[in-house]
Amino acid sequence: MKALAAALFVTALVVPASALAQKKIPKAEGHNQCPLGYVNTLGTTCVSPVYYEMVPTNGEACPSGFMNVGAGYCRKK
Repeated sequence: MKALAAALFVTALVVPASALAQKKIPKAEGHNQCPLGYVNTLGTTCVSPVYYEMVPTNGEACPSGFMNVGAGYCRKK
């Protein structure tokens, strides 16, 4: 049991910090909310624990292969 706990501890130390980082995007111009899947930081950014490929809509339709997730952003399908 102690060997298992030690192995888990060592594995946790080896995980790169980038794997633990959240994806942060700026709020789209003219929007005070965050897109679906993101949490409002109550500032000018939104964060998500999951990496999504996002592009701003700039008031136009989403490009092919992307879906509208609101708040001025499209997310890759």
